[in-house]
Amino acid sequence: MSRLDDLIATLCPNGVEFKSLGDVVRIRNGSDYKQFGEGSVPVYGTGGIMTTRDRAVHPGPSVLIPRKGSLDKLYFVDGPFWTVDTIFYTEIGPQIEPKFFYYLLASMHLEELNQAGGVPSLTQSILNPLRIPVPPIEVQREIVRI
Repeated sequence: MSRLDDLIATLCPNGVEFKSLGDVVRIRNGSDYKQFGEGSVPVYGTGGIMTTRDRAVHPGPSVLIPRKGSLDKLYFVDGPFWTVDTIFYTEIGPQIEPKFFYYLLASMHLEELNQAGGVPSLTQSILNPLRIPVPPIEVQREIVRI
């Protein structure tokens, strides 16, 4: 048996608990950055890093989730950053290992949740109720390690 199998057998004998995404992370909207000076903090939009500024909206880590455009382009950010209004950032609670959350969302094909006819779009009201597996943190860390 692998270490992961052992952990699951020991810590999840009755299966893994599922929770609403909004119960384990807080999704936040991005905003305008132009009033800040140039600096070393990356500013993210749906397409990735757009520029840099001297102020961060969050210290990281966080998973950035596109709100408009390419809904399959998630970003894991481990340091300070800013986001514009086309991409959400997440405040990750203690129940979720940030990298585990990133891999989990990447496997969910969020582009299939598009609710718009023109430019692909996601909203917090679509994301927050999504049911996600929340195994014990030790299991999450082992999944990330492998």
